[in-house]
Amino acid sequence: MTIRDPGYSPNLHVRTPRPEDEGLASIADQVAQVPTRPGCYLWRDAAGEVIYVGKAKNLRARMRQYVQLTDERIKIPLMMQVVRSFDYVVVDNEHEALVLERNLIAQYHPYFNVDYKDDKSYPFIAITEGDAFPAIKYTRERHRKGTRYFGPYTDARAARQTIDTLRKVIPICTATCVEWKKAKRYLDAHPDDLSVANMVLAQRGRPCFFSHVGLGPGVCVGAIDTADYARNVRQVERFLSGKRRDVVDELTQQMQEAAADLEFERAGRLKRRLDVINGLEDQQQVVFSSSVNMDLVGVYREETISAACVFVVREGITIRSTEFILNKGNDVGEEELVEGFLKRYYDETADIPSEINVDVELDDADMLEEWLSGKRGHACRIRRPQRGDKRHLLEKATQNAHFALNRYMVRTGYADDRTNQALLQLESALALDAPPLRIECFDISTLHGRFTVASMVVFTNGRPDKGQYRRFKIRAELNEANDFVSMSEVLGRRYAPERMADERFGSRPDLLVVDGGKPQLTAAINQLEELGLDIPVCGLAKSDEEVFVPWDETPIVLPSGSASLYLIKQVRDESHRFAITFHRELRDKAMTVSVLDEVPGVGPKRKRAIMRHFGSLKRLRAASPEEIAQVKGVPTQVAQAIWSELRAWDAERAAVDVKRG
Repeated sequence: MTIRDPGYSPNLHVRTPRPEDEGLASIADQVAQVPTRPGCYLWRDAAGEVIYVGKAKNLRARMRQYVQLTDERIKIPLMMQVVRSFDYVVVDNEHEALVLERNLIAQYHPYFNVDYKDDKSYPFIAITEGDAFPAIKYTRERHRKGTRYFGPYTDARAARQTIDTLRKVIPICTATCVEWKKAKRYLDAHPDDLSVANMVLAQRGRPCFFSHVGLGPGVCVGAIDTADYARNVRQVERFLSGKRRDVVDELTQQMQEAAADLEFERAGRLKRRLDVINGLEDQQQVVFSSSVNMDLVGVYREETISAACVFVVREGITIRSTEFILNKGNDVGEEELVEGFLKRYYDETADIPSEINVDVELDDADMLEEWLSGKRGHACRIRRPQRGDKRHLLEKATQNAHFALNRYMVRTGYADDRTNQALLQLESALALDAPPLRIECFDISTLHGRFTVASMVVFTNGRPDKGQYRRFKIRAELNEANDFVSMSEVLGRRYAPERMADERFGSRPDLLVVDGGKPQLTAAINQLEELGLDIPVCGLAKSDEEVFVPWDETPIVLPSGSASLYLIKQVRDESHRFAITFHRELRDKAMTVSVLDEVPGVGPKRKRAIMRHFGSLKRLRAASPEEIAQVKGVPTQVAQAIWSELRAWDAERAAVDVKRG
């Protein structure tokens, strides 16, 4: 089927298995019969619900990636486990496929597609262009014909304040005005009176409150004709579109003409309106010297949730920022997340700039640009700035997205809900007697058996409990890395009777996590048995994120994107970070001090003076030759030699870190 009207609701090509089709082949065989043309596909679950909508230049090739699991996105295996049927729609080209995809997502709200977390309507500012005297209004709907919408805004108060400020600059009726509604009803019922509307309303109407205070132009009493009112409406629309300079120039010209005609009272009113606009610009941030019009979209992701922040820059000024919470996070790729947000956001707004800046390369950028340019009526480009002012502002938008996500999580208790869910999932998956309220995790860090250390991190109620973290220097003499000996030693020390009775080490853990697979898990179990302890333990392998348990040879695979997998990975990664940090501290301290021993002219006395002067190894390594020479008793030549030796050591240290990963 060819869909020519993007707003048309198609009759889908349904491929749902039916009872009478006993010989119906598998979904993979059904996909082999799909056309190789552009279009959209809809995956359905056993209940027939649409769980994912996508677009493709070649439907068959794209859908094969799903059934053959060659799509690298982590959500695909989980999604295909619940897929039982599919539909597809054929269109003429990729552009139509993109538009149709957006319409289908809006219709079905599939679980696996990127969408707003709260499926609520956001505020818009609207102009009722279909009326003889268009009015401005605050609204959450955006479907009425003959109405132009500006937004969306995520701050309802900011939208209302914008309307109030705008009416101080350009008198325009508000759709909530009772007298405007009466005038609208009369003119709708008597379209022949439009040419003399101001005369008719002057006889019929009564002045509203807004016309008394100067916020309304007096439509209710015929104080303005349709032509002059239309000019006000055009100014309002240009103002809301960010073209404030045009409005300023027009008001300035009117003020000068009024003054030339000795209409000083009118000139004064225009001057006060200009002062309001200038006051707005003083409050807003000027980010570019040139009059550029662009949006900057920053995204910040957490596990299964994210936030997007859009900085709207018009004529070089950031006129507003809007923030949205999205229903996907690290469980989808960054490109998919950003692309999904762009489709949703720019499908709703009519305010499309000439340039959109994002922090990821989009494979479908050309198609998106074509769609946006068609909506805008002029070219729209998607860019990824690497440096300069645009890059700086994009980073600021990302930072604001981070703050917005934090506010949402605190306000809704999202983090607490996810943590409780993760603990309950771990209890079930690992066959524990109760949720693991205290989790301890150990990791080993070494360099060929030298500077071997172990970390112990503790998560209490699903949160890092840094006051309970501990670090261990491995005492065993090792000629090479040996994680099994090191892990046995640290577990023996941590769970020795005197440590278990030591309040400084906290209570007995509900779950012990070791970094590694079956061998590391076996070593931990053997050590616990020697100590006579029965502590639930599991191992987490880095490669496939598999969880190894004592009672099953087959590892447990926690669902991708699940709260439990995210928590246990967070525990493992935190223990790795803590171990690496301690290892580097010991290594750097030993190697830095030994480096000074290698410098000609630096003996024990000068070495003590240098270390006493700088106070820390970090400051010494950051010092210039001139700063080192300021140490009493250190000649310039020796200072230069120390600096050169430290630079050589830094290069060697960096190479070692790269090798260790």
